[in-house]
Amino acid sequence: MQEIASTHANRRTFLKIGFFGITSAILAHPLLAAAGSKHRILNLVNLHTGESLATAYRSNGKLIHRAVDRISHLMRDHRTGEIMPVDPDLLDQLHHIVNRIKPREPINIISGYRSPRTNEALRKITPGVASDSLHMEGRAIDIRIPGCATKALYRVAVDLSAGGVGYYPKSRFVHLDTGPVRIW
Repeated sequence: MQEIASTHANRRTFLKIGFFGITSAILAHPLLAAAGSKHRILNLVNLHTGESLATAYRSNGKLIHRAVDRISHLMRDHRTGEIMPVDPDLLDQLHHIVNRIKPREPINIISGYRSPRTNEALRKITPGVASDSLHMEGRAIDIRIPGCATKALYRVAVDLSAGGVGYYPKSRFVHLDTGPVRIW
């Protein structure tokens, strides 16, 4: 009888260790830790238009399409008014960054969607603007977060390993995209 109780105790200990080990592994990885969140909320401001939006774009893991449409409108090309649907994976990157930094103010959008015409015009006057920029696909954003140093924001984004991350210290912004993982 004591042997059976000992076996159950060992099994319980094994299950506890397994549960806590898995939980620790999930919590240690930022993309997995936020996956269990019930609502994913973003607080954004477009610095060019002055428009702001605080909205839940996911609930119980499902996209809220109306909210994504509103975010896409906020991230539109402010020069032409053109709108491109934003990649939900980009919103998830932003959400994970918010979870890590916990900003008190909205994420400042420097550049969201750029029409091909705007992108070409910027290429003529700004070095480093890619001819095939993911901004033209709704898959890139340039941001800053008030109260967070640009270098610290860059490090958090790099740690996510979720796409491209560019660091622009002179202009005080970080580029994020949903392309292959790369940094510059």
